[in-house]
Amino acid sequence: MCIRGALSRRTDRPRFSSSELMMSSAIGAPDRATAAASSNGAIVLRRIGGFILRYSLVFFLLLFGALKWTPAEANGIQSMVSHSPVLFWLYPAFGVQHGSEVIGVVELIIGVLIALRRWSPRLSAIGSLGATAMFVVTLSFLVTTPNIGEGAPFLLKDITLLGAALWTASEALDGQA
Repeated sequence: MCIRGALSRRTDRPRFSSSELMMSSAIGAPDRATAAASSNGAIVLRRIGGFILRYSLVFFLLLFGALKWTPAEANGIQSMVSHSPVLFWLYPAFGVQHGSEVIGVVELIIGVLIALRRWSPRLSAIGSLGATAMFVVTLSFLVTTPNIGEGAPFLLKDITLLGAALWTASEALDGQA
């Protein structure tokens, strides 16, 4: 008996013989209730995971953006920024501390834009794409900074943050439709 034929015409409930039930269990075919529960569970996990991914990215951007106003952070990034083919001009134009603050402003703006997902998916996508570009630039420090040494492990976190930025961009773009 096929599964479609197993539906009762009167009640639209499936009627399976015991051999059909054992056979479907043996080949791993989930019943509808299990499939629905699994699907609902996956949806809940996806939403929770997406929320954590988005707002941990926002947290890191706001935290590191705010730290750019401290002299320790400004001095800590000096060698990386001064050797960057993208950011080298900041120090001659603004000096070490103010150049660091410019980077901080960019990080804060990007973080706020990503956080706006609920109200403006388009702005959130723009922020996420900005974060993507920013993380590509910071990852380039691994090859442009001479004697990066101890700074390399700190920069490697940006691979994960780059993935988070790409995911949040795609999710926000999907939310525009």
